Amino acid sequence: MGNDKCIDLPVTAESIKASPLGGELSDEQCLLLAEVCTACGIKDRGYLIEEGQRDDALHVLTKGHMEVVARTGKGDPVGLQIIREGDMLGELGFIDGVEHSASLRAMGNCELIRLERTSFEGLLEKDPDLVYKVMRAIIRTVHRILRNMNIQQVELTNYIAKQNGRY
Repeated sequence: MGNDKCIDLPVTAESIKASPLGGELSDEQCLLLAEVCTACGIKDRGYLIEEGQRDDALHVLTKGHMEVVARTGKGDPVGLQIIREGDMLGELGFIDGVEHSASLRAMGNCELIRLERTSFEGLLEKDPDLVYKVMRAIIRTVHRILRNMNIQQVELTNYIAKQNGRY
């Protein structure tokens, strides 16, 4: 899965600064974080993360688009969402190591920044402020996803129940 797709190329401080991870970081912190990240490439229709697997890495899509897919009862993959450049992927697996509830499939060739949890945790003693700021960025992303899911749930409930005269 993820590890065999990473290429041993350095990640620049500029690419960290341009990502959602670097929004609050100083130039020095971006350089430090870049030193523990790797560059990844996924070919068209290749999987970065597969449903039911565990992976403790966080990814930021820097080039291309990916699709969140889940298997139906028949086993067929169904597209749930499109991930765009600049979006984070694998946040929950990075935070707590849970099995992924969906797969991530490349829509064309993609490039990503990969941050392994163990490498990130190694920064705790060097720069705890960096770790705090990156975790804030991850939580903001998770919060945005949850908020969007809540909005979709309300819309779906209103549609099914035909409430409020909206449908």
